[in-house]
Amino acid sequence: MKQKIRMGMVGGGAGAFIGEVHRRAARLCGDIELVAGVFGTNYEKSKEVAEGLFVPQSRVYPTYEDMVKGELALPENKRIDFVSVVTPNKMHFPVSNAFLKAGFNVLCEKPMTYTTKEATELKKTLKESGKLFALMHNYSGYPMIKQAKRLVADGVLGKLCKINVEYSLGWLASPNAGKQAVWRVDPKIAGISGCMGDIGTHAEQLINYVTGLKITEISCDLATFVEGRQLDDDGTVLLRFNNGARGVIFASEVSTGEENNFILKIYGTKAALEWHQQSPEDLIVRSNDAPMQVYRRGWAGTCDEAKAVINLPAGHPEGFLEAFASIYRAFADDIYALKAGKKPAGNYPGIQDGIDEMKFLAALVENSNGDKKWTKLK
Repeated sequence: MKQKIRMGMVGGGAGAFIGEVHRRAARLCGDIELVAGVFGTNYEKSKEVAEGLFVPQSRVYPTYEDMVKGELALPENKRIDFVSVVTPNKMHFPVSNAFLKAGFNVLCEKPMTYTTKEATELKKTLKESGKLFALMHNYSGYPMIKQAKRLVADGVLGKLCKINVEYSLGWLASPNAGKQAVWRVDPKIAGISGCMGDIGTHAEQLINYVTGLKITEISCDLATFVEGRQLDDDGTVLLRFNNGARGVIFASEVSTGEENNFILKIYGTKAALEWHQQSPEDLIVRSNDAPMQVYRRGWAGTCDEAKAVINLPAGHPEGFLEAFASIYRAFADDIYALKAGKKPAGNYPGIQDGIDEMKFLAALVENSNGDKKWTKLK
């Protein structure tokens, strides 16, 4: 008899936005059950959160180290199948590394680690563990993003020439943006980059996912507009790709009035496509010799990869949570496959995506702080 996948969580305490998003997305899958966790650094508050999530008090642990030991002490058919890591950036590596070493599958929030060195070490641990690792870049889970990927792969756009991505938010325009803002601009917790580490990595990963191209060189201008911040809250990056294409990423968290304005535009020699996260059901395709075409989620022309992550008929909107859920669904399927001795499909961002994003961040910070026009990605 098929049993539910048992999920643990580290992070996602009271008031944590992304932790609750992960929990809701996992529930949407239907066969993932949250059974254990460390929901913050304060043990008493963590137990309060667990009570509201119907997690047994016996499965709430003071620290992630205690959680590893406690879960290993349980019979194999009771312990967690994977852990979801939704802590601030600095803890992504130690938590993920510890659970992989102990023989647990891991799903981690982005950016994958605090440093590039940690990213390469985590890859080594993953290989030795024989377990699964997923990196939560939820935008790759949208049906129309998968449609865009298929159109590019099928050559509909021709040779790719230009890729433009905008990701603009206004939530950090104020110096008093709330609890969530504090750690994201603190280098001791967030890492070497603020805005680019938070949303610029989404842009970098989405470009790579849809086009398959690799960024070879960058020219970057990072800025910090709110006085007293130590990390960037705005940035613009010029891109060069391994096929000769050019591009730009404009990312800002001080674009006053913007909500979650994430736009992908890809221009080829035959056609171009455009996708907006705020209207994710549509994928626009343009050319110089035909009327504009709009692909709609669930309608004729939807590719198999997109159909696989559609939950509702056309006209019943899907969005942000469902995109997260599609990553959880694919990861759960691979856990089932691993249990059955079958080869996992790996239809979600993984360890190499995490390494790529850390190299991207290292290069852009180096370039912005230096005097070189262009910096090669190492």
